[in-house]
Amino acid sequence: MSESETEVDAESGEAESMDSPVERAAQQTPTSLPLRVEGLAKQFGGITAVDGVSFEVEAGSLTGLIGPNGAGKSTTFNCITGVHEPTAGNVYLNGEEITGLAPYEIAQRGLVRTFQIARELSEMTVLENLMLAPKHQLGESAIRSVLPGLRDDVVDQEEELRERAWETLEFFEIDHLATEYAGTLSGGQRKLLEMARVLMTDPEVVLLDEPLAGVNPTLEEKLLDRIHDLRAEGYTFLFVEHDMDVIMNNCERIIVMHQGRVLAEGTAEDIRNNEQVIEAYLGEDI
Repeated sequence: MSESETEVDAESGEAESMDSPVERAAQQTPTSLPLRVEGLAKQFGGITAVDGVSFEVEAGSLTGLIGPNGAGKSTTFNCITGVHEPTAGNVYLNGEEITGLAPYEIAQRGLVRTFQIARELSEMTVLENLMLAPKHQLGESAIRSVLPGLRDDVVDQEEELRERAWETLEFFEIDHLATEYAGTLSGGQRKLLEMARVLMTDPEVVLLDEPLAGVNPTLEEKLLDRIHDLRAEGYTFLFVEHDMDVIMNNCERIIVMHQGRVLAEGTAEDIRNNEQVIEAYLGEDI
């Protein structure tokens, strides 16, 4: 690695890698993959919703997760993100096990998600929704209110967050809605808001649960453009979507679930030509 690709801390003498997202992806090992799921299972009483699911998601990728209704996709998402505690199996984020952690603990480690039905804070403005999302906020307290130096820290941080929130709203082209109450937005605008709020958390891995459901074609194109822009910057996405054209045209790798298990994995071409997938899900028309 050249000197231009490495910064050295003068005090510690340790080198900080400056590799690009593409270079990091090429160097990754099974223990350093952004997301790795091994033998994941979830039972609800006598019903097995997820049955020994294993897969990996590579750095900087847009990976699709598809399957018929009831295949276990949403339950898999819920187990990965801590909404449900798995009955069995393990989930790893950047080689660190996160199985069974609370959703906020997983989010603090850099794995966040959106929901099929956007969950905005309806009685707060769009701008306030974004400013609430970042981690490690100082916040107000009795001590900070009487000690000028500490209060200045809060004010400075809030100004920085406000500026960043405006930049994020501009990126998603919803800055004109900043002062609107989130509950007044259209379905598509709420999806954009949810994506913007996710970005404010500084995530490494983003799980998208049907982000295009109920979105008109214009906003759908805008959302996909933003997702590809973020992927080019090194973000990693796992993407549940029922629109096969979207999946086939945008995802480098596709995972197919059926009856709680992984039925097949591969490129769009692999999946199109997989007879098991055609029979179980895609149909002959594909």
